[in-house]
Amino acid sequence: MPDASDSDKAIPTNLRLLLLLEEIARVGVPLTPTAANEVLGLPKPTVHRLFHTLEAEGFLQRDIDGRSYSPGLRMRKLAANVFSTTRLRTVRLAVLNALTEEVGETCNLATPDRDGMLYIDRVETKWPLRIQLPIGTTVPFHCTASGKLYLSTLPPRHLTKYLSNTVLDAHSGETLTDPDKIYQEVERIRQNDYSTDNEEFMDGMVAVAVPLRDDLGRLMATLSVHAPTQRISLESLKGHLERLRSAASDLSEMLLR
Repeated sequence: MPDASDSDKAIPTNLRLLLLLEEIARVGVPLTPTAANEVLGLPKPTVHRLFHTLEAEGFLQRDIDGRSYSPGLRMRKLAANVFSTTRLRTVRLAVLNALTEEVGETCNLATPDRDGMLYIDRVETKWPLRIQLPIGTTVPFHCTASGKLYLSTLPPRHLTKYLSNTVLDAHSGETLTDPDKIYQEVERIRQNDYSTDNEEFMDGMVAVAVPLRDDLGRLMATLSVHAPTQRISLESLKGHLERLRSAASDLSEMLLR
């Protein structure tokens, strides 16, 4: 561990906020100033001042314990905007177009937001009968393929707390609203490394989702395909799993270069 005064001199002032944001993004859990400083090695007043500035400007938000911080709205928007830069999106759409052409159904990319999964990209099927979930749509965690896949990445005790404190609305006759049943479903998803939606979010719609992972193995987005049951069954849609996984691997590799 470097001496705090030496580190304070070694890290240029204009880099400190960026390095702090980088550390918060790296750990992926709410972070205290003390824990952050174990990596940065800055004087305590400096670290607390950096946290205060980032909180005041909306890049961080204080967690429920009052001591730790997680990404705020501006930081989440920054991440989404980087994810959607023109160069990345051009290649990303090429992968999605090829996948949609092969599968024959609408393919989507979604990322976790605070209240659900946010659709950040999609390529529509050419069939006239299609389900409209445009870019920018937020869908629930507990009854969608992408959302349940995200829930499967939560530590068990966090998942339990989420399910016990969230209003689990029924969006269709097939929606699971019992926390215990959702927990069991999420456990199966964790083991299988893919998720399904069997008309749980919308009557007449089925979906399959697979993860995109970052360099630390954490879920950063989901790749899903959804379709009306009038055209394809869930079992038939699951027949495209290997193609979905291949496309997800290509997209992950592209984003991490």
